[in-house]
Amino acid sequence: MGLLNIISSIKDRAEKFLNEKNVVTDILGKMEEKTGIKKKVIALGAVSLTGLYLVYGYGASLLCNLIGFVYPAYYSVKAIESPCKEDDTKWLTYWVVYGVFSLGEFFSDIFLYWFPFYYAFKCLFLLWCMAPVSWNGSQIIYNKVVRPVFLRHEATVDNMVSDLSGKAMSAAENLTREVLTTLVKNKAVITPSPPVAQSEAKSLPSTSGETSTAKVGPSEMNEERRPFLG
Repeated sequence: MGLLNIISSIKDRAEKFLNEKNVVTDILGKMEEKTGIKKKVIALGAVSLTGLYLVYGYGASLLCNLIGFVYPAYYSVKAIESPCKEDDTKWLTYWVVYGVFSLGEFFSDIFLYWFPFYYAFKCLFLLWCMAPVSWNGSQIIYNKVVRPVFLRHEATVDNMVSDLSGKAMSAAENLTREVLTTLVKNKAVITPSPPVAQSEAKSLPSTSGETSTAKVGPSEMNEERRPFLG
């Protein structure tokens, strides 16, 4: 009975999504007009092809991450813009679980990558985390794993964050003080000294004629005046 409820809930959610006005439904509507195939059939075919690509296709990691990011991001924005706060909590819980999962995957991806159908199972896991049911994956993982660990270590983490913040602020203040001190010292070193006052009165250079006259003696002048005797 639980499985039937899940299938029914997913079906209702899919029909609601197909009846909404968005980019995906606009594309499906144009394809329906050109091909004559209903939007539901086209969407089902696209989902089937996506599943096959996740199993056998190249670049399945990118497609899987897009599925786990684009759809939740779209509805997260809608939740922010809506006055209701219940959907905010729902998608915020999803992003917390998504972050924890991504952190764990970062250290284990090198091993999990070699498992067959890894990205197909990852995509199913992310779809389970965002499933439109009250007991979806994000709710279960948050309540059973994330929340107990957080409450157990909340005080320690808060003290650690507070100490790190204080040390960071102290380091920033010391660095700023050292930089300002260095700038002040450098400015004092490179400041030019005031120019020395030069005498305004400057002697004019003597002319060439005066210089030559002053250097030539009287005897030399008399010799120049004597006629040349052959």
